[in-house]
Amino acid sequence: MSGTESFPEIREAVRKLCSQFPGEYWRERDRDRTYPQEFVAALTEAGFLSVLIPEAYGGSGLGLAAATAVLEEIHRSGCNGGACHAQMYTMGTILKHGSEAQKQAYLPKIASGELRLQAFGVTEPTAGTDTTRISTFAKRDGDHYVVSGQKLWISRAEHSDLMVLLCRTTARDDAAKPSDGMSVLIVDLREAVGRGLTIRPVRTMLNHATTELFFDGLRVPTANLVGEEGKGFRYILDGMNAERILIASECIGDGRFFVDRASKYATEREVFGRPIGQNQGVQFPIARAHVQVAAASLMVDKAAAMFDAGLACGTEANMAKMLASEASWFAADTAVQTHGGFGLAEDYDIERKFRETRLYQVAPISTNLILSHVGTHVLGMPKSF
Repeated sequence: MSGTESFPEIREAVRKLCSQFPGEYWRERDRDRTYPQEFVAALTEAGFLSVLIPEAYGGSGLGLAAATAVLEEIHRSGCNGGACHAQMYTMGTILKHGSEAQKQAYLPKIASGELRLQAFGVTEPTAGTDTTRISTFAKRDGDHYVVSGQKLWISRAEHSDLMVLLCRTTARDDAAKPSDGMSVLIVDLREAVGRGLTIRPVRTMLNHATTELFFDGLRVPTANLVGEEGKGFRYILDGMNAERILIASECIGDGRFFVDRASKYATEREVFGRPIGQNQGVQFPIARAHVQVAAASLMVDKAAAMFDAGLACGTEANMAKMLASEASWFAADTAVQTHGGFGLAEDYDIERKFRETRLYQVAPISTNLILSHVGTHVLGMPKSF
């Protein structure tokens, strides 16, 4: 099944919840750059943020496809899952690679909302998308790691209790290959801030709670090591595939939001004595946006199905993210053009969602890097960088 045909009961429940958080709610938080705590709490209480956590640990035990349905409907409703989507994919690192003790300690509390796991500490200012070049280092000191370094573009660190942190435990020059020598640590942010960790907010064009992190001798217990030391890069890749598929589903929701709004406005708005949607110059771009979103949705469905089946899906996750983000961006531009000046007015929510969906051209991975991956790993062409 695809698109709105899948998980109808989940979709209806998400739409009902989102109706309690109309555009005015989001505009207020956007103007003040405040975190939508009430919205996140409602999603948590309804169990939507724990759909991937097995029932044994207090979750729903559903697959990634169900999670994509949740996020798509959130965005189609005019809300923004970016405030909490990381909880769906970040905990997957613990679920797939953590010890049983770690799972028992964290997953039930994440499912209940007692603990928030929203922060994914990977990107660094001098490494960017080239994760193998990160330099944040964790030095072993008895039963602790001592972490020093810097991270950038780490969203929601101020609104999270835990962070999944990728750092080096072996210097890059000493590793057998660039992707070796990295490890994953679970950082308790409640204890870390002010004790070796400083969080600095980074103000951006949208309300995304983005921060910069500075580590200066932060001590993290060795018991918080996920899996084996030095194999963290592989663990993080699993989370990245899930992240790209889930972000793609958000783009599908955004795209459908814009198409819904544009087609409704074009039908109701009259200029020169007739609805503007009667004009092909207005109607056809909206129809094209719908077609592109529908096609991209099929790619998202395929990637999610492969992920849930345990199949290698890095290429499909990348392609889904690229197609969905480009479809949503075209739909966004079309919606603004359809609304004219009203598309720039805050009260219509088009300009807010326009800014939100623009992010996904560059994050969590840029379109150029996806094209490089396809050109090199799928088509066998020489590496472009």
